[in-house]
Amino acid sequence: MTSACLGRSSELPGHDVRTVGELGWSSKRNSELLALMLAERFEGLLTVDQNLEFQQNVRASGLAVVVVVARTNRLKELHPMVPAILDALARVRLGELVRVGA
Repeated sequence: MTSACLGRSSELPGHDVRTVGELGWSSKRNSELLALMLAERFEGLLTVDQNLEFQQNVRASGLAVVVVVARTNRLKELHPMVPAILDALARVRLGELVRVGA
């Protein structure tokens, strides 16, 4: 799965990962980000934005979305969640949203 997310490919083996920062999309609003991701043929979005599902129609977006629920978005806090994130990435389908974490 090709995903835009907050990590590196080495942390999510089996996934072609690009960060929004690498792509120059950090300033994009969620609706713009989802449209860009579709245009670039991304399949999934890994995010810590817990409001995304209330702001965007994930089903209509055509993307698989994994929302990581954590106290902060610091990698040291997210790193222990990698096994659960990988599990969610393996089972989420296009148009679905899966939450991982607390």
